[in-house]
Amino acid sequence: MVSKCPGQDERRITAALYKCPQCGGMVEMFSDELKRRCSECKTIIYKEKVPSCIEWCQSAKECLGEARFKELMEKRS
Repeated sequence: MVSKCPGQDERRITAALYKCPQCGGMVEMFSDELKRRCSECKTIIYKEKVPSCIEWCQSAKECLGEARFKELMEKRS
């Protein structure tokens, strides 16, 4: 396991578009964010589920170790 999470490196953060349920506007949200305010109607938009680093971080297996990573991935399925 590593001592500092490589996933905290801002160069590895990804972005996705979410549709505002109130006005239909598109809101960009980054992989390290849980919510964002719609710029059109000011509604707060939440991700459907809380992101886990094992889903989006390329270094998760390295951080957690092979066995723990596999165990967590099986639980999320």
